[in-house]
Amino acid sequence: MNGDDAAFVGRALAFALEKHAGQKRKGRDAPYVSHPVRVAGLVLEHGGDAVQVAVGLLHDVIEDCGVSDTELERGFGAEVARAVRALSDVLEGDTPDKKAPWRERKTRFVARLAGIDTRARLVAACDKLDNLSAIVADLETEGLATLERFSGKPHQIRWYYEEVSLALGTDLPPRLRAELADRLDMLRRFVPEASPEP
Repeated sequence: MNGDDAAFVGRALAFALEKHAGQKRKGRDAPYVSHPVRVAGLVLEHGGDAVQVAVGLLHDVIEDCGVSDTELERGFGAEVARAVRALSDVLEGDTPDKKAPWRERKTRFVARLAGIDTRARLVAACDKLDNLSAIVADLETEGLATLERFSGKPHQIRWYYEEVSLALGTDLPPRLRAELADRLDMLRRFVPEASPEP
């Protein structure tokens, strides 16, 4: 990564820190921004470039902070804005405080995920790997009760991650694909059934 790339990523990090300030991880005391920072690290590990790393840092600012596409494009360019929009789990009219029902959002997100470009899919895979890793770690230490902090029920959460895995396809880096498959297998050990139904 050259100096210009590092400066670009640094601006994305500063923006993410500012926008996610005060937010916490669901059911935890950890600052929320720890998640996009880990996602950006995974993107780097799996061959992503500076634009993809910036998308990793910014992937939740539309969904969780109400940042507009215009603000993202002005600050980070059209490719970053398009990718962050594609990775945002929101429907028309959703706000950070009021979102459409869980199943509707997840079904639409999975359908959209299958059609996004491979560059954005790499970031999506890193995001889901980090989320799944956190879920599995919590399941191992706290049991099924840890899933109560999510809107979806355990069988819906398993269904969602299985569908995401299929939508991401097979053109991900092999190690990333293997890590996702491993975490999904671990989730299956705790949650024996998968269904989108409540």
